[in-house]
Amino acid sequence: MTELKRILHVEDDPSIQAVAKVALEAVGGFQVLSCGSGQEALDQVQGFAPDFILLDVMMPGMDGPRTLELLRQLVDLERTPVAFMTAKVQPSEVAHYRSLGARDVIIKPFDPMQLASQVRQIWSERHG
Repeated sequence: MTELKRILHVEDDPSIQAVAKVALEAVGGFQVLSCGSGQEALDQVQGFAPDFILLDVMMPGMDGPRTLELLRQLVDLERTPVAFMTAKVQPSEVAHYRSLGARDVIIKPFDPMQLASQVRQIWSERHG
């Protein structure tokens, strides 16, 4: 079984990006590549080869769903689970994100102490 080590985090807000990076690296022990835009993620995803992708939904330019659509052309998302991070978590919205291929949705604002375990939980549901 593959081990969960590298996480690609796509988030346009630098403060959220910084908190998530600390939460995942210091608390979770993961290696994190933070990208500030969907385009940056597309440019870097193959070189980084993430085990897991955390994707903000609302971003200027290219939003999360569009980024996911383009990532799918570059990466085997069956093997690399994607979770959206968003404050919009009505059941219909979550169902829509899942229909796009996301494994799950992590609610913003997230708890930095819980983020790594939330990611692990989504990962284990896929690889368990």
